[in-house]
Amino acid sequence: MRGRHTKPPEEAEVNLTPMLDVVFILLIFFIVTATFTQEEALGLEPPPPPPPPDQIIEPQPSIVIYIDEDGLIRVNSRLADISAVRANIERLKAETPESAVIIQAHPDAKSGLIVSVRDQAASAGIEAVNVVLSAS
Repeated sequence: MRGRHTKPPEEAEVNLTPMLDVVFILLIFFIVTATFTQEEALGLEPPPPPPPPDQIIEPQPSIVIYIDEDGLIRVNSRLADISAVRANIERLKAETPESAVIIQAHPDAKSGLIVSVRDQAASAGIEAVNVVLSAS
């Protein structure tokens, strides 16, 4: 039995270098071709600082929009639908042009509804809208 020599089985090797090269090339490609967009923030005005204690100021008329936890919207204690908020704001703004808009939201109110009301106020021509969280 001289002619029969058995070779030990060769161990299979996995060469990871080409795979890593492809992964790095794809990573570089996606980083270079990615477009980063600047998110547009919701413009909210902070309340003005309080006046000095010795100065007497007259209260400014305001349009108060209350949003409760069930999604009901009241514009100056008058029940309104989201589509009627802009018309109500424009009507009240025409009556008293110097009035400010305050959105008073319940803590459990949906944030999307608050943003929609804020958008309605902005489309009515109001630049400064204050958003406050009601106590209950």
